[in-house]
Amino acid sequence: MSIWRVILCIICPPLAVLDKGCGSIIITFLLTIFGWVPGVIAALVILNNPER
Repeated sequence: MSIWRVILCIICPPLAVLDKGCGSIIITFLLTIFGWVPGVIAALVILNNPER
């Protein structure tokens, strides 16, 4: 994971997971709506998952 991707996770979490699929975008978007911190955490977890 690059530093630019981490910065994008902090600024706008749904944009950071655009290449991970529609489900990841929706989950991250909903968590960002409910609170910015859960969205950032979800984006970081999705990007750190080596299986995807």
